[in-house]
Amino acid sequence: MIKQTNDDTHWHSHPVHVDPYFALDWIDHILATLHPSRSGLCGIPAQLEPPSLFRDDGKRPDGMTIVPWSMGRALVWDATCVDPLAASHLPSSSQKAAAAAESTQMLKRRKYSVICNDYVFAALALETLGPWSSDTKKFINIVSQKLVLTSGDPRAGAYLAQRLSLAIQRGNSASILGTMPISEQLDGLYLF
Repeated sequence: MIKQTNDDTHWHSHPVHVDPYFALDWIDHILATLHPSRSGLCGIPAQLEPPSLFRDDGKRPDGMTIVPWSMGRALVWDATCVDPLAASHLPSSSQKAAAAAESTQMLKRRKYSVICNDYVFAALALETLGPWSSDTKKFINIVSQKLVLTSGDPRAGAYLAQRLSLAIQRGNSASILGTMPISEQLDGLYLF
């Protein structure tokens, strides 16, 4: 693949991987799919990046329900999308599907271990090539069931899964397009 360097004059080739700057955009798309709308997450009021909740390093989770989600505890979630082709994940992801997502999920659980006793914590990890971690699958199944109950549409859960998959594909497209030289010939190639 071709990637433009900072001086905009030198081009070199490299394997396709997710550039962090492009990853931010498509992670936002994924999070927007899970984040609460005006009516909250599945009708339960929620807050994005709750200001009163921090991990040990001062960072905040992506969201939290305002009322209890389960067992009298609020739901707190943090999501990420990981590149299984990154050098740090390639040995494990070349052996097993979703290995990068599973290891990222475990890392998130460790980072948020301080709040896990007081909240229901969902460590959501998806891969750029499609696989989801086991916790993500369980969480999306629960959210899907709640969406079906609140909307009355038996396909609401499938729509959520499709939106997540499309967000990943859009991010991959943006990442690949970001490695290409700027050209008027490519204008309109991908319209999101």
